[in-house]
Amino acid sequence: MKFKTRLQVTFITIIILPLVLTILAFFIIGLALLYHPVKDLTITEIDYSMMSDGIQSYGKITEELYSQINEEVVQNPEKAADLQYLEEKNKEIRKRFSYLIVRKDKQMYYSGDDTAKSIFESLPAYSEENHADKTFYFNNIQRIVKQINFRFTDGSEGTIFIVTHIKSLISKTLLIDMAIAIVLILVFTSIMLTQWIRRGVFLPVNELNTAMQNIAEGNFEYRLSEAGKGEIGELYHNYEEMRLRLKESAEEKVQQEKQNRELISNISHDLKTPITAIKGYVEGIMDGVADTPEKMDKYIRTVYNKANDMDRLINELTIYSGINSNRIPYNFHRINVADYFKDCIEEVGLDLESKNIELNYSNLVSQDVVVIADPEQMKRVIDNIIGNSVKYMDKSHGVIDIRILDEIDSIRVEIEDNGKGIAAKDLPNIFERFYRTDSSRNSSKGGSGIGLSIVKKIVEDHGGYIWATSKEGEGTCMHFVLRKYSEAKM
Repeated sequence: MKFKTRLQVTFITIIILPLVLTILAFFIIGLALLYHPVKDLTITEIDYSMMSDGIQSYGKITEELYSQINEEVVQNPEKAADLQYLEEKNKEIRKRFSYLIVRKDKQMYYSGDDTAKSIFESLPAYSEENHADKTFYFNNIQRIVKQINFRFTDGSEGTIFIVTHIKSLISKTLLIDMAIAIVLILVFTSIMLTQWIRRGVFLPVNELNTAMQNIAEGNFEYRLSEAGKGEIGELYHNYEEMRLRLKESAEEKVQQEKQNRELISNISHDLKTPITAIKGYVEGIMDGVADTPEKMDKYIRTVYNKANDMDRLINELTIYSGINSNRIPYNFHRINVADYFKDCIEEVGLDLESKNIELNYSNLVSQDVVVIADPEQMKRVIDNIIGNSVKYMDKSHGVIDIRILDEIDSIRVEIEDNGKGIAAKDLPNIFERFYRTDSSRNSSKGGSGIGLSIVKKIVEDHGGYIWATSKEGEGTCMHFVLRKYSEAKM
């Protein structure tokens, strides 16, 4: 759920839920009080205001004092004429929202409240029967009246009335009950909303915080549970994408560091071999070991070849750094396929002939076929592939076939040899950086392991693709495809 929706729901809930529950509580409390059974009670009139507290509550509030006065006055009527006694009882009953009225014959003998005159004329008449079991309610003035009948010592009719203020008592009890109900309602609403927000916001945020701490500590395996929709869900989704990218980046960094260490080791080894050879042959020349023109020529040629090996390794390092930074320099031109490959064959043919390797060339594309390519970088591709064929040639009479095939919208170049071939398990990995099928790294066939990865990068940067087929013991064929260039039609 979105934060905006969550806030709207919270706002509405804070207003509506307490209001509904308060109204419900009012009716439940009111109905409970209204229909609560009352024993030995006579009420002349009743309205809704009385249901805020049970009538028996008002009877009980003065019941003890009523019994006490009734007993004392009946046994000793003289006390009813004692104003001091009446004042003390009135003070005591005042604490209970009540007061006393004493009537002698039909005159008011004692009044415990200034409002007594307003109800005096409405009070019940004297009766020889003591109304100890009667309670009267005056709805117009909201009073409950209890009546005690007796006779004064002089034989006069006497009546003591205990008058209770209904309104004040009702308000107090209602407020207490409703206050308790409202507090409970607010506590319930608060707990419910707090738990809802806690589950929907705080727990997911805390979990996200824990996940970010794991990321900061380098732990990219900590996964978050599903968080549903809304902003929290989007945060979780973004975190998961970030985690996967950081994990991939970290793995690539570790792999790259490993490859760089391997490269340094490989290059160091491969540079050390020609350097050692150059030093040995130069020392031989300096010491006079090459004492004949033939030996001198052999030593100088060997030094030259080793220097070329070092130059090749350095060039591979330069290209490799260009691959890493995606800065291989290209200078694309429209080149004629037939003419370009004819020149390449003439150049490499002499070198292969000197190594007793037969070179066969066939061009099956039209004379006017053109491709967009960098001549220098494409020459690097061809030299690298042929160099590998020569390096791993295990036949006394080596053969390399170069074929240019027409494939309608593109050309396919095939360079096939009859060398030792590549094992099936190694074939899918030969274009990976630093992958070498020759793990022994002997000096005659060792390499940096980045040659074919450079070839693949160059071909792909030309918009083409490359693959290899091979059979162990019979030879290998490299295939790469380049798109033809066609003039845009107006």
